[in-house]
Amino acid sequence: MPTTRRVVIAVFPDVDLLDVTGPAEVFTLANRATRGSAGYVVQLAGPDGGVVATSAGVRLVTDLAFADVDGALDTLLVPGAVDLRPGGPVARIDQEVVTWVKATAPQARRVASVCVGAHVVAAAGLLDGKTATTHWSTAAQLAADHPAVRVDPDPIFVRSGNVWTGAGISACMDLALALVAEDLGEEVALDVARQLVMYLKRQGGQSQFSVPLSTPPASRRDIDELRMFIADHLDGDLSTAALAARMCLSERHFARVFRQETGRTPAAYVEAARVEAARRLLESTDEPLDRIAAACGLGSVETLHRVMRKQIGTTPAAYRRRFRTTV
Repeated sequence: MPTTRRVVIAVFPDVDLLDVTGPAEVFTLANRATRGSAGYVVQLAGPDGGVVATSAGVRLVTDLAFADVDGALDTLLVPGAVDLRPGGPVARIDQEVVTWVKATAPQARRVASVCVGAHVVAAAGLLDGKTATTHWSTAAQLAADHPAVRVDPDPIFVRSGNVWTGAGISACMDLALALVAEDLGEEVALDVARQLVMYLKRQGGQSQFSVPLSTPPASRRDIDELRMFIADHLDGDLSTAALAARMCLSERHFARVFRQETGRTPAAYVEAARVEAARRLLESTDEPLDRIAAACGLGSVETLHRVMRKQIGTTPAAYRRRFRTTV
């Protein structure tokens, strides 16, 4: 008898649309890739059933009301919603949704949250004593509201036992692919990634964003232009002296301005950019370590080892073993 994997996705007013439709599409394509043997059956459950309006204005038709969800579930998936405040987005905590998630979770083999859905799962008590992630913009809120949760704002998804948490928006696809890989193996997950025309199937420990994206836009256009120059010339002379000369500033004044605009010293910013580039090459190529070190401006394998240990706590070889992805 074919395996049936029942996936119930919670939907509620102003839920983020991609949080719902992204994973649903991944599970549907897994069925296609396996000619139906994957057995995923996706259902949308809402507070009262009927139609639910998402944050994008698109309306979703639920399959059943919260009260009608009974029996065993393979996966309970909890997306999120935000309220926009003057200080930035704040995760919305709907007590009706929290109560339902807490009551329904024991029926599920695993629970997964998408984006700020982690706040709902945490409010239901399912993340106490666990490591979790969420969208970077609400990670501080999650940590403040739930001190029993170890919040890591960097990874695109985290697994803690049978509870998975995913990062912001498009990372829902990576999370869903990881669930498919757990169920059906890496080859099926990679096949689904190809069908989705995704660049690659990212692993959970990879960062939510790149070095430029992790730094707010500078108020000075010349600093933003310099950041782009750094990204394009990682194998060149990016010493503080060279960068200051390019900006026609003294080293001392340049270092002060750069730190004021980016929150990092020039040397720390350049090193972080070079490590990020090295990580991408380790993830996507079989280039030897000496070539990677040279291409990223790190000079030697010894320096590559040292800075990767300092910044991400692992060696280049160990990082490659964990994150090397072939498509």
